Amino acid sequence: MSKILAIIGPTATGKSDLAGEIAEDIFEIISADSVQVYRYMDIGSSKPDKALLERVRHHLIDIVDPDYQFTAGEFCQRCVSACSDIKDRGKIPLIVGGTGLYISSYFFGLSQIPEIDKSIKLQLMKEANERGLESLYEELQRVDEIFARKVHKNDRQRIVRGLEVYRGTGKPISSFYSEKAVNVNSDVLIIGLEAHRDILKLRIESRVDLMIKKGLVDEVYSLRERGYGSHLNSMRSIGYGEINDYIDGKYTLDEAIEKIKVNTKRYAKKQMTWFKRIREVIWLDFNERDKIKEKIKIWLKI
Repeated sequence: MSKILAIIGPTATGKSDLAGEIAEDIFEIISADSVQVYRYMDIGSSKPDKALLERVRHHLIDIVDPDYQFTAGEFCQRCVSACSDIKDRGKIPLIVGGTGLYISSYFFGLSQIPEIDKSIKLQLMKEANERGLESLYEELQRVDEIFARKVHKNDRQRIVRGLEVYRGTGKPISSFYSEKAVNVNSDVLIIGLEAHRDILKLRIESRVDLMIKKGLVDEVYSLRERGYGSHLNSMRSIGYGEINDYIDGKYTLDEAIEKIKVNTKRYAKKQMTWFKRIREVIWLDFNERDKIKEKIKIWLKI
């Protein structure tokens, strides 16, 4: 039976660094990050550096432009294709990332949601423009608290999708997701990296400071100059949304940086809540590299 390794966990736990350490000639890496799929969005999404990309073959990075609406369904399709190609080359797929919906959808299957009348989505988009996204998010919290906890208040795409399903079926979208056994015909090892809360907070703050130092502000200016407006879902993702608000005069730069840190910490908490629901994950401290590598060696039977 073929093998698939996954390294998951909240942001700032060193998933990409660990993947780079163990990949070598055995693995090819598949990114499971909802922002790394976009071209030109490098610093804010913490894409692997050029040296690692040249040393280890990566998939699902820089595959679409920022105005493209990339979905979990497309991720699954592309991930299946990438895994097949990797196995054909005699290597093992290594799925790395922190986007819980992508990980769950690939390993457990997408939920079977009935087709929704398109007029409902159009109406919701109109309401978002007239009432404001905050009003729709509050509605989502009332009708589907479980799904709302996993969605950022500025994530227009997922807020609209949650309400679209509820209005179209009368059921919350969270009711369509199940926790089944792994839905992949392979020997799968899923390792989750975790860190003590205080340590993770410090790592997130340092990571954000480094992004700013590397030129996140200039990257957002460059994206806008390319024609990618702040209304795009990709441009509202954490890091990009706050810097867009700074450029638009809503915050000072210091305020925007602080908001990135706060929002990233909240996101990390949501990631852990999502991943802890997956019973198959083997959780290990992100600092215990030797223990993690030994676990992988045993699984590989090296």
